[in-house]
Amino acid sequence: MKIVSQIKEPIEKEMELFEAKFRDSMSSKVALLNRITYYIVNRKGKQMRPMFVFLAAKLLNDGVVNERTYRGAAVIELIHTATLVHDDVVDESYKRRGFFSINALWKNKIAVLVGDYLLSKGLLLSIDNSDFDLLRIISVAVREMSEGELLQIEKARRLDITESVYYDIIRQKTATLIAACCSLGACSVRPDSEHVETFRKFGEFCGMAFQIKDDLFDYGGYKIGKPTGIDIKEQKMTLPLIYVLNNCSAEEKKWLINSVKNHNKNKKRVKEVIAFVKERGGLEYAVTKMLAFKEEALFLLSAYPESDYKNSLELMVNYVVDRKK
Repeated sequence: MKIVSQIKEPIEKEMELFEAKFRDSMSSKVALLNRITYYIVNRKGKQMRPMFVFLAAKLLNDGVVNERTYRGAAVIELIHTATLVHDDVVDESYKRRGFFSINALWKNKIAVLVGDYLLSKGLLLSIDNSDFDLLRIISVAVREMSEGELLQIEKARRLDITESVYYDIIRQKTATLIAACCSLGACSVRPDSEHVETFRKFGEFCGMAFQIKDDLFDYGGYKIGKPTGIDIKEQKMTLPLIYVLNNCSAEEKKWLINSVKNHNKNKKRVKEVIAFVKERGGLEYAVTKMLAFKEEALFLLSAYPESDYKNSLELMVNYVVDRKK
């Protein structure tokens, strides 16, 4: 059985029902919007985020979820989809999961408006049902994601990023949304309990490991739909490169920074940078840090009694670091 199917097994029924509810939550009176949202729904990914919501809720509530859990999962997926649509505009990207992006098919103006629409749909879903605790969790995540992206842009301009700033960026940019999924799941069934914060931390550790794994893909090894060296071309300072910059001679550091700043479109130079980072142990260092975040996440889960849901969450954590794309 494929690992994702195995993870999904204890929440199969909930995920099926969620699909229908999610589709409904996107509906509009505007035919163009419905055409675009139909396109989005039919090209969905693995839906890891709703899976985190349902698994956390079921683990904490003896295998039972409620309507708040479904709304929490729908809100997170609406917000996540909105950010992806906006990201493709910002990155001028015309492909998403092997299909044309919204901006490629309908141009930037419509893509931005669709992203705004999905964001407002998510917020209204919470407001209309007085889920203000869930709304707070998701609003904090949206704020942090925006701050993380802007911090990354600011640092890319100056290339003065330290390891701790890198962790701040990925915590806000990536980990905060997975943290929100897990705390939403917990909050939907156990509001005002310490579990909400425990699961937020658990999701954050998962998200940190997830992003470091993504950064490692940039150094080759597997085909994941984005070319090797793209982070370097975009002047994104990731952990393997940061480690090597902090552990090489002044002359080598000068060459590395010059390469990333002024020669990032030169394929030969990008390959040289990748080879240098590999040779100096950048990948091994990043793998060590990624595995440390994974262990932190598993440690938090270890406090809970054994169940199919706990087992699936453990599989999810391992999948995050073992995945090939």
